[in-house]
Amino acid sequence: MVRLTLKENAMQPTEAAATTDTTLVRRERDGAIARLTLNQPAKYNPLSAATIEALIEALEALANDAEVRVIVLAAEGKAFSAGHDLGEMGGDCQLDGFRTLFARCSELMMAVQRQPQPVIARVQGVATAAGCQLVAMCDLAIASDNARFAVSGINLGLFCATPSVPLSRNMHRKQAMEMLLTGEFIDAATARERGLVNRVVPLAELDAEVGRLCASIESKSPAAVASGKQLYYRQLEMGVEDAYALAAEAMACNAIQPDARHGIAKFTKRG
Repeated sequence: MVRLTLKENAMQPTEAAATTDTTLVRRERDGAIARLTLNQPAKYNPLSAATIEALIEALEALANDAEVRVIVLAAEGKAFSAGHDLGEMGGDCQLDGFRTLFARCSELMMAVQRQPQPVIARVQGVATAAGCQLVAMCDLAIASDNARFAVSGINLGLFCATPSVPLSRNMHRKQAMEMLLTGEFIDAATARERGLVNRVVPLAELDAEVGRLCASIESKSPAAVASGKQLYYRQLEMGVEDAYALAAEAMACNAIQPDARHGIAKFTKRG
């Protein structure tokens, strides 16, 4: 939600970023791995209304593709995403217009969580405001060591209310509140310490690390991964007793699935 000064980020635009491709979200496939790439590097990949719609459409299409096991959410250029498009927000927009914008963005975030496949954020650069929110909503995140994160709307007089939802569910409450109240950046190492990202690697190793994580997930039972992801987020919002009841039922249903029966039988024959 803030305009960025990226002189601290040494990453140069990739060859793909320098092309005249005007696709907002580029879709690619590599076997069972789908990759969605934000593709407005010159504008720092804002989550404009059109980009939000393009991401929702792409996720909906992949949700129905049984051959896709993992989704990687990436971006071209120096920034992962600068958040909402301030050009749009600065126009003649009334309350109902803002309600529609933020409601639709929230639908995007929930689409990521409801996606049957795990979604991995590949964060090569700066992620601010709704861009940081998108990283936090992904199931997993791997960042380059020069990535930086902030929810800087407060610097413009706008508290990042919607980003506060996933931030407060990923990080300690006081750490999340500090980011929300100060708008200050944290580096990738701090983001990992606070739980915003899983791993931090040098930029040159980012794709290889993402590939390793994808391969590990791809090797697991698709039914177990999909049902497990669904259960994980549902139980987080429950009290402990209700969470155990839901988890016990989920495990029972999982245990009778063919993949689980095969895996248990194979393991017990080892002895």
